[in-house]
Amino acid sequence: MGSTQKIAIVGAGLGGAAAATLLQQAGFQVDIYEQAPEFSRLGAGIHMGPNIMKIFRRMGIEQQLDQMGSHPDHWFSRDGISGDYLSRIPLGDFARKEYGASYVTVHRGDLHELQMSTIKPGTVHFNKRLETLEETDSQVRLTFSDGEVTYADIVIGADGINSKIREELLGPEKPLYSGWVAHRALIRGDQLAKYDLKFEDCIKWWTEDRHMMVYYTTGKRDEYYYVTGVPHPEWDFQGAFVDSSREEMYDAFQGYHPTVQALIESTESVTKWPLRNRNPLPLWSRGRLVLLGDACHPMKPHMAQGAGMAIEDAAMLTRCLQETGLSDYRTAFELYEANRKERASRVQSVSNANTWLRTQEDPAWVYGYDLYGQVLKSGVAA
Repeated sequence: MGSTQKIAIVGAGLGGAAAATLLQQAGFQVDIYEQAPEFSRLGAGIHMGPNIMKIFRRMGIEQQLDQMGSHPDHWFSRDGISGDYLSRIPLGDFARKEYGASYVTVHRGDLHELQMSTIKPGTVHFNKRLETLEETDSQVRLTFSDGEVTYADIVIGADGINSKIREELLGPEKPLYSGWVAHRALIRGDQLAKYDLKFEDCIKWWTEDRHMMVYYTTGKRDEYYYVTGVPHPEWDFQGAFVDSSREEMYDAFQGYHPTVQALIESTESVTKWPLRNRNPLPLWSRGRLVLLGDACHPMKPHMAQGAGMAIEDAAMLTRCLQETGLSDYRTAFELYEANRKERASRVQSVSNANTWLRTQEDPAWVYGYDLYGQVLKSGVAA
C-alpha cells in the first residue's frame, strides 16, 4: 500500500475534466471519479470567453470548439420592455484581436464531450459516488459507494456546490438559496423563421428585477437557448430542477418586448432551476485536499463565467503543481489560492450582483486575462 504518486479528481464536470487533461499533459498520473453512471449531453448553453479559449489552446481543442460553436459579434443588452439598447459590447473579430482568442457560445454537453475526449483513456471512472475520505500521513484513502477503495497523494474536489470534499474540509452546510430561479429552454432554429423579428446572436433582455439571456449554441444556428433570472420567494421543490411551462414564462415576462414573447411562444419545454450559492470560503485546501470551481466559489450564472472560473482554477492549479512538484503539494496549494482567490472572488461578487455588461463597460479584466502570462505571486503568508 505504498505511495501511488497519483492525483485523484472527484467530479468530471467542465472544471474536473480540464484539470484531468492539463495535469496529464504535464506528466502527472491522474484518475478522475464521477458519480454519474455515464457521460450524457446534459445542460444547455454556455459561454466560453477568450480567457478560457486560451486555456483550450493549451489543451488542443480551441480550433474544434471554434468550429463547433457560435461566434457572436456583440453581447447586446436591451431594455426588456422598450427594446432600447443599454450596451453593445464588441466581441467577434474585436475579441480575437484585443483579447487574443474567440468568444464562443456552445451547448454545454458538446463542450463537455470534447473535453472528455482529451482525457487519457481508462482514467475516467463512472458510477463512483464518494462515501468517505481518510487522510493519513502519506496518502488519502477514498471509499466509493460500490465498495471500491483507492489511494491518492492528493485529492482535487471538483464536485460542485454540494462538494463532498468541501464538506470534509469545512463540515456539512447547505448552500444558500439566492431568492432567484433560472428558466432554461432550447428552441429549434427553424421555429424562429416564422417571425419577422430580429433574433440576435447573444442578447440579454433586462428589467429592474429579472432578465432573459439568449444565444445560439451551435455554429449552424440550429439551436437558440434562453436562460432567465426571475425572483422566486422560496424554493419548495426537491431535486435540481422542476418542469415549468409557457404559461409561467408568459406570466414572468408579462409586458416584455415582442421578441421575448415570440421566444416564449416557440418554447416546447422549459425547466426551472433554483439559483444557489455560498459565502466565500475561509479556505480552499487543507492537508492533501484542495477545491476548485463551484466546490469553492459557486456563483450565480449572470456573468457566464462560472464554468470559466473552474477551468481557470484547473489551469492555475496545474501550473502550481508543476512549479513545486507533487511532493510539495502544500506549497502548490498556497500558490494556487494566492493566485486565484482575488480574481475568482471578484467574478463571484460581480456575477451575484447581476450588473455585468448591463451598461457600456470595458470587460477586458475578464476576457483579456491570460492565465499563462501571469507571474505567480508567492503563497507564503506574511
